[in-house]
Parts: sequence; C-alpha cells; structure tokens
Amino acid sequence: MADVVSMPKLGFDMAEGTLVRWVKLEGETVNKGDILAEIETDKATVEVESSFAGVVHKHLVEQGSVVPVGTPIAIIAAPGEQVEDIPTTQPAQEVPAQAQTPQTAPAAPVQPAATPTAPAGPVKASPLARRMATEQGLDIHTLRGSGPGGRIVKRDVESALKSIPASFPLKPATPPAQMISTAIQGDETVPVDRLRAAIGRRMVESKQQVPHFYVTHACRVDELMSLRKKINSTLPEGEKISVNDFIIKAAGLALRRYPNLNASLNGDVILRHGDVNVGVAVAVPGGLLTVVNRNTDQKPLRVISREVREMVTRARDGKVRPDDIEGSTFSISNLGMFDVDSFVAIINPPEAAILAVGSVQEVPVVEDGQIKPGMVLKITLSADHRITDGAEAAQFLQAMAEYLENPLLMLI
Repeated sequence: MADVVSMPKLGFDMAEGTLVRWVKLEGETVNKGDILAEIETDKATVEVESSFAGVVHKHLVEQGSVVPVGTPIAIIAAPGEQVEDIPTTQPAQEVPAQAQTPQTAPAAPVQPAATPTAPAGPVKASPLARRMATEQGLDIHTLRGSGPGGRIVKRDVESALKSIPASFPLKPATPPAQMISTAIQGDETVPVDRLRAAIGRRMVESKQQVPHFYVTHACRVDELMSLRKKINSTLPEGEKISVNDFIIKAAGLALRRYPNLNASLNGDVILRHGDVNVGVAVAVPGGLLTVVNRNTDQKPLRVISREVREMVTRARDGKVRPDDIEGSTFSISNLGMFDVDSFVAIINPPEAAILAVGSVQEVPVVEDGQIKPGMVLKITLSADHRITDGAEAAQFLQAMAEYLENPLLMLI
C-alpha cells in the first residue's frame, strides 16, 4: 500500500514551509532515512528524511512552493504498484521571484567594472550560498539564482567565482571587528529575512508574555581549566573538549535535580519534562539557531562534545536535520568567545529558563585571607516567574557551580 508524505511540522510554531528542492525525483528508489527533500522554515533550511521505503511515485507539490503543515507533498509506493487514490492538495503558493530561470542556467558573471544595483526586494538564497558569498567577499545581489523560484544556491556562487578574472581581486570578507565603518556614506535599507523576522517575533512575544527574572553566580573554574587542558592533551585536533561542553554537561546534571527549570507552562499546569534536552544557541548567517543535545544528563562529556560539534557544523552549512533544532527543554547562550563578562538572555518559549554564559577571566580573588589570581566564570539564569522563583533559581546555579568547580563529578 502506498504511503503519503506530508509537510512535516519542524517546530511547535511552524504553520507552513517552503519546499526548496526535491532530492529524490519521481521514479527514484528511496530507503527509510534517505534525504527526501529540502524544506525551508522560518529558522533554517532542513534536510527532511523519508519515513518510508519504496519508489517515489509522484510529487504532489512543485519546488519553490509554500505548503501548509500536514499537506500531502509526495507519494511513495512499492515498485510496480498502481496507485489510484491520489490525495488532492490545495494549490500551493509559489514563492515570488524576480526572474524564473531554468535549474541548469549558469550564474551571471560578476562584472568588475560595473556596480550592480540591488533588487528592490530581499534576495532569496540558501544559507550555505549566503555564507559562501560572505566568506569570498562576493556581493550576493550580483548573482542570478538557478534554484526554484530564482533562489541562489551553492552552484551559483561557485559559478560566479569561476567567472571572475584572476586579475580582478574580490573584496575581502569584512571581519566582525571592522563591520562598523567610520565613513558612513548614507542610510541603507536592509530587508528583514525570514530567520531574522522569526527571531524578532519570538523574542517580542517572550518579553511581553513571560515574566522574566535574573540571577547571576560567579564560579571558580581553576580546576575545570586544568582538567580540560589535561584531557585535550590526549585528544586529536577536531575532538578537543570546549568549556561550553563542560557547561552543557553541568546544566544537564543540575536540571535533573531541579525539574522546575526543565519545564514549560501548559495552560494552567506546569509540564516537567522527563528528558533533559539542552539547546545550544549557534550564530549562523542572518541570526541564531538552537541545536539540541538530547538526554544530556545521561551522556559522557566526550559524546556531548562530538554531537554538539557535528550539529553546529550542519547548522552553519545550512544542512540541519529536524531533530537538530527541535525538542529543547532548556537553552544555553554563550558569548564567552567574545570576551563578554556577563549578560542576560531572553527565554526561548515555551521553556522555563535560559542560561547566559560569559567568558572565563583571570581576576584577583581572596582565598584564606590572601589575594591571588583565580579563573572566574559568570553565569546568569533568566527564568519564568510563573514556573519558578528566585530561591530555586539560585539553588540551581549553586548546583551548576558545584559541577563546574569540581569537574571530576561530571566524569563519574
């Protein structure tokens, strides 16, 4: 019997998605777990796996269409099976395009002598294409997209780079420290893309509807930094443990002890989640994504490190999977790599809390009446006052400090 594939719900607030590309074409064999299609949500472009095995009998929607969640998008049947009862779908909304181009059309070459005029509307491009263009100093407005609905994809950036004469140097990508220019030429209008709009909408809702309160704790992490150095001396490059990995593990263990921080509000009841799934905020082109480490309290530190590292790579390459970004019960936002002392974060609904992490700093500390240098890390909890109170939040941070200041507890 044929199976119907529907537009998946890739987030609790997702209402529709854009079918960017069919990876499996009609007539091709598909196995359970194979990538079937790429779907763009407000958060990211997600590679969606097939839940069925067989042959792709028919695509029910075209590439580039905006499709409501739950709408049938494809039929997978057994080889040679005759399918008569094909579900009907509402006409999908086509994504408007500046110009429709065949999928095989090459990207327009970049002309060094001319200054391109940016289109009036936002440029449609995959996250990976945007990242490649930024890294190469290439103005994405100069490219012509060959993807569905005129969308700029990876091959368009690659084609444009090949077409540039060797004597014409690309403008180097602007490092973050130089993004603010002292010579401002005039006002610039920058379209708000889907990811930035989604972040703004969610954060406004959170600040307006969730009564936030904040608690900060300073942790002595001298032993953690020493232990991390010893562990990493035994590990190859690419597998080393970060300070954030220790923080994720400590949060998982502390959340198990304080279930109100691993909870959400469901109407007039508090839902304490059975699993501890820690979300980790990741900076991506255009905004932030939260990747999710599942059952954090039960996993060894090295497994947490590997899983988070792999999900971060997929997020920045625009190849996240549905499970990578859904199901978090608590979140961590770490700005320590930017030498930030401390900050407060906005809760990611429907979670009860989020942890903001600053940098590890060497500061004077008093120990046994003597002033000496010490390594200090400040962590700040933003919590929902409808679910928890200041005393419980403070106790949670004390539990976090217990693990961070005695890191061997996380290894046994």
